[in-house]
This record gives sequence, C-alpha cells and structure tokens, in this order.
Amino acid sequence: MCFRLSPVPGLGLVLLGLLLGSFQSYALEVTLTNSENATCLYAKWHMNFTISYETTNKTQKTVPIPDTDNATYDGSSCGDDKNGAKIVSHFGPALTWTVNFTKKAPNYLIDSILFSYDLSNSTLFPDAKEKGIITVDEAVALEVPLNNTFRCKSLTTDRRDSVVQTYWDVSVQAFVQNGTVSKKEYLCKNDRPATTVAPIIHTTEPSPTTTPTPKGKPEVGNYTVSHGNDTCLLATMGLQLNITQEKVSSVFNINPKTTSFTGSCQPQTAQLRLNNSKNENRFYLKEVNVSMYLDNGSVFSVANNNLSFWDAPLGSSYMCNKEQVVAVSGTFRINTFNLRVQPFNVTGGKYSTAQECSLDDDNILIPIIVGAGLSGLIIVIVIAYLIGRRKSYAGYQTL
Repeated sequence: MCFRLSPVPGLGLVLLGLLLGSFQSYALEVTLTNSENATCLYAKWHMNFTISYETTNKTQKTVPIPDTDNATYDGSSCGDDKNGAKIVSHFGPALTWTVNFTKKAPNYLIDSILFSYDLSNSTLFPDAKEKGIITVDEAVALEVPLNNTFRCKSLTTDRRDSVVQTYWDVSVQAFVQNGTVSKKEYLCKNDRPATTVAPIIHTTEPSPTTTPTPKGKPEVGNYTVSHGNDTCLLATMGLQLNITQEKVSSVFNINPKTTSFTGSCQPQTAQLRLNNSKNENRFYLKEVNVSMYLDNGSVFSVANNNLSFWDAPLGSSYMCNKEQVVAVSGTFRINTFNLRVQPFNVTGGKYSTAQECSLDDDNILIPIIVGAGLSGLIIVIVIAYLIGRRKSYAGYQTL
C-alpha cells in the first residue's frame, strides 16, 4: 500500500508506504555476456511502475506496468573502459526502462534511470489526451566499488511527473570481472546496520518522555484502485502517525481530503503494495516505509519489512472498527480507525465478507457472562445443600 500525501499544515511533506503481501512474486533477472561468452553484467530486481495520464474527457487514469515476466532486453550492453554499460528492459511496444552505468576506476557508477512510455498506444493508454513518447529521467550518480555487487533489499520509491517507480530486492553488478559475479556486497544506505553511538552520561536527572497532546480520531478516507474499468482494490481507514523522537512524542492525523494516492493491480502483485505472504490463501500487512519532514526541519524515516498485521483469507476483506495500533518500530506507530481493506478478488467494486479483528469481537462476552452466571448458580446450590445437611443433623440428638 503506497500513499503519497500532499503537504499537511504544520507537518510538511509526508510519504507513507505500506506493503501488503500475497504469496507469489517474481523478479526480473538479466545476465549479459561478452564476445567470449563470459558474464559481464548481472542484475536481479523487483519493480513496479504506475503511470497517470489525462484522458480526452479530462479525467485522470492510472495504469500499472504489465507483467514484468514478459520483459525483453534488446539493446542492453556490457560496456568497457571507454563505453558505458546499460540494461534496457522492454515491457511490450509502449514501455522501455533503461539504467546506465559508467566505469570510473576504482568504482563504477549507476548513472541514471530512464523510463519511456508511448501515450499513442491506445491499448495501454485508452483515450489519452496527449500523444507521443514521454521520457522520465532520474539521476542516480551512485558509486559502487569495482568487483562489488550493489544490493538493496529496502523499498525505494521515486515519483517524477506522472510516474511512480518502486524498486526492492535489488542486486546488480556492472563490469563483472573474470566472468564471475562477485560475492562482495555494497549495501545501500537503508540496508546498512545502524551505527552504534556511545551513550552520553548526564549528571542531571534525564527528562521523562513527554506525552503527546491528545488528538481526536482521524477522518476516515476511502481509497480505490482500478485496473482498466474494474475495481481491483478497496481500502477504508483513518490513519494516525505516532512518533517518538528524543523522548518527545508527536501525533499526526492524516487528512484524506488533502491526501493523494496511487495504486496498481497485477495477477500476483498490487500497489498498495502486495508481496510475499505466509501462504497462498491469505494476505497480510508486510511492510511499512515512512519518510516525513518534522516541524524542526529534521527528517524522520523508518521502515519495517517484517510485519504481520491485518491477516485475512484471500477473497475476503479485513475489518477493524476500533482503534488498532500497528507497531512499526520502538519510535513509530500507526493508529488505524474504522479500517477495512481488501487487496484481492474484488467483485463488483464492493467489499467481500469481512474477517473482523479480535478487538471488534464482542461475542466473547456472551459465553463469559453465561459461564459466570452458571458458576454463581452452582455455588448457591452447594451452599444451600450444606446448610440443609446441617439442619438435618440437628433433628436427631442422642438420647
């Protein structure tokens, strides 16, 4: 689930990413060889694209990238000391994704990523107002040591113009030496372990964590993702962000009226992002990725790709009307209100039968009440029986 939130007064730009998962997922993988049939470039990665465009009747449509397992790589090249390397991925006749590399010893550079799409293709972009090829250029300029594989398992999202590009589980090595992909890994910033800082000992009593100013429940928003003319994903929820930073807690309500969102649906993946489930018959919240600017100008970022919330069977919806806390980390929580979500098998644009959270299940009170009543009745009967026996003994005195 990926939300791009527009600026909220007093909060700054908020980018909130939630990942829902299903069982099947697949990766793109390409191995280029040189004239000696030795591996010269290797890459394996997951990615998603969504493209928004204006139709002739002035409405906005959002389309996802087609199934990436049908990608072709014509035009890709190994490169050398003088010429750059590149991976060129074609997703049908209308979409081309290119990543460029240059060699600059002792490093190689991931220079840029280009994404081109042809709005003249009426099959992929029906009723598009604008025609012709649009190219989105993302400068990367990332240096990686030669004979190292760049790895980034974390979720990376880039939004430029009307295109949202998302990558994860990336492994790539350009200018492979001696035909063997290196086992040495150069990790992206988000995959690196946090640096341990020596504690500062204070002579004064440390101040306690401040309690955030109470806020009312956030407004509930409705979010719909369509694939063509069919609704493929529904979500209804109120969102509240709870951040603790330097023992100061802050609570922010997300306003759906000032919130924009994007999404996509494919047979095994969807964005409100669907990936890797516990089993093939259920879905659940797998990952949360958040970056936001705080009032003091600092940036707060947190990600957790090992969550397990909102579990429900595929083909059903998950519902929790009461406040539910999603603990992303020790310093960040998301409070949801009146939540309902269904990422798969949406029929007729309506939610299927809901699996309710345990917080909403009031039926458990009935057996508790009945059990307590029966226990009380048994106790009364036992006491009455004991009193009756004592009175009976009192009637037969020894002469």
